Amino acid sequence: MNLLKEPITDQNIILKLIPQRTPIIMVDTLLFFNESKVVSGLTVLKDNMFVQNGYFTEPGLIEHMAQTVALYTGYHFYIKNIPAPEGYIGAIKGVTINKIPKVNEQLETEVEILQEIMGVTLVKGTTKLNGEVIVTAQMKTVLKK
Repeated sequence: MNLLKEPITDQNIILKLIPQRTPIIMVDTLLFFNESKVVSGLTVLKDNMFVQNGYFTEPGLIEHMAQTVALYTGYHFYIKNIPAPEGYIGAIKGVTINKIPKVNEQLETEVEILQEIMGVTLVKGTTKLNGEVIVTAQMKTVLKK
């Protein structure tokens, strides 16, 4: 069950949910949230720091997935009226990138929470472009103490 009444697209709210700031913001929409899953969106803009020659590069795709995890954590804190904590990518494995998106294309990333314990979150992420899976990975993130 989606605990959001409607998608969050207001960038002022998005900035309350993630610790990142310009120029490294790689999520612009919170589409879905529940206790075990989050779905984010990103429209790839030409001035994005990870765009080269009109394409969104691999590091940008990984950062987008990591920020989707941050969005999950941040929304938990947001609904309790507590600032979003900083975190780090602790590990990445099983990364498969099948396609690189172009400028103006919209990404949708689903992160399934596999395990959460003592500030460490293990997730499985899937990024889609027009319904086609273009990235899959497992990621471990760690909250800063």
